[in-house]
Amino acid sequence: MAKSKNYYIRKTHRWLGVILGIQFLLWTIGGLYFSWSNMDEVHGDFQKKDATLFSSDISLVSPTVVLDTIKKIHRIDSVVSIQLIEILGKPFYQVRCISTIQNETNDGHGMQVMNHLADAETGRIRGPLTKEEAVDVAKMRFNGEPKAKSVEYLTVTSGHHEYRESPLPAYAITFEHPSKTTVYVASELGTIQKFRNNKWRIFDFLWMMHTMDYESRDHIGNWLLRIFSIFGLITVISGFALFFISSKWGGKRVAKSEKIA
Repeated sequence: MAKSKNYYIRKTHRWLGVILGIQFLLWTIGGLYFSWSNMDEVHGDFQKKDATLFSSDISLVSPTVVLDTIKKIHRIDSVVSIQLIEILGKPFYQVRCISTIQNETNDGHGMQVMNHLADAETGRIRGPLTKEEAVDVAKMRFNGEPKAKSVEYLTVTSGHHEYRESPLPAYAITFEHPSKTTVYVASELGTIQKFRNNKWRIFDFLWMMHTMDYESRDHIGNWLLRIFSIFGLITVISGFALFFISSKWGGKRVAKSEKIA
């Protein structure tokens, strides 16, 4: 006995429902968490103190003096940025520049971004933040009276690390706090880059499941997501088809067609 089109549509719809059901559930759970979450809490904004402002009477050396000093150390091809920042109550210039370096590529040279910190009052170049300085910088920007639980020095991170695609090297300072917040301080830049807490970690995990990017977590144009989106569309369309076929009017038309055949 030949099977009707109705049978094949039902079978396709059933198997797609099984395959996509779990992912649809994850999409729904993620969507609920995203829509019900306070993003200020996810980003840890409520834990951040405002940065210290400098007096308008502050005396600063020209950034040109700093650039001339850096040029004595190595060649500068171009300047990315020069920013006035505060480190433990004192003004510093954060200088990012590009320098040509020798490498093993075919052309024999490449470009590298160099980061420098210079005392904005004297123009003297200083080195990256020490571990103790990084902890103090994190404490000064953390609300309350934080106590550091652990400190880790990062030189590399994986695609799943909560500090992925951020400036390195950096110190990860974890505080004794119910939110288990970790503050990341870039040692060469002298500034805080990220606040990461438990709410952000849940958000990040659900975001990975939402985007179906299991490598870098943030790429929403990956093929797995595209394929599942197409399957989801097919599932919906087949569901509408089943509804139409199973309806009183649609059922009569199917029965009439089968009778004529």
